[in-house]
Amino acid sequence: MFKPTLSALALLAAVGLAGCRDDAPKAAAEPAFRPTASIQEIMQSIVDPSADALWESVSSTVTAKGVEDKQPRTDEEWTAVRHLAIQLAEAANLLAVEGRPLAHPGKRLEDAHVAGILKPEEIDALIGKERPRFIAHARHLQQAAEEALAAIDARSVERFTVAGGAIDQACEACHRVFWYPNDKRPPELAGNPAPAAK
Repeated sequence: MFKPTLSALALLAAVGLAGCRDDAPKAAAEPAFRPTASIQEIMQSIVDPSADALWESVSSTVTAKGVEDKQPRTDEEWTAVRHLAIQLAEAANLLAVEGRPLAHPGKRLEDAHVAGILKPEEIDALIGKERPRFIAHARHLQQAAEEALAAIDARSVERFTVAGGAIDQACEACHRVFWYPNDKRPPELAGNPAPAAK
């Protein structure tokens, strides 16, 4: 009668394990995010429209009849501005996604006419070099949008107005670092086209 030796058992075990081994190449892990839009497109399609609509939702206009105050008053109007604040807060996350280009190849920046603005490839390189700083600016924008959201939930026009100023400051602070870092004009003039030379 055949009695397997210890070495024969070891050989059988090794053959069995080899047969269980998966020789198929492992598929590379899919990245968590696959950006489609550029940073500029996120700005054009979400950030700018949301911020502009938030700013325009509260205003005072002097007319012949007196001062006309515009502000959300009904549940529907407050819900509409709340949706805008959520869009703006989440857009900050989209801006921070790794691998998103500033602009797609061959695309000009819509504000390329602004005095002192860098070229898309220069801004892209600057963001890549100072990525933690860029993400910090995106977080500041998100925090300002969250302040607007809290003001909306509290139905406080005063707090909402303050939050609107914080949103503006967050946008401008980022642009001054990455879009036009060489612009030496005061902050209130930066981002506007320089006057034409005479």
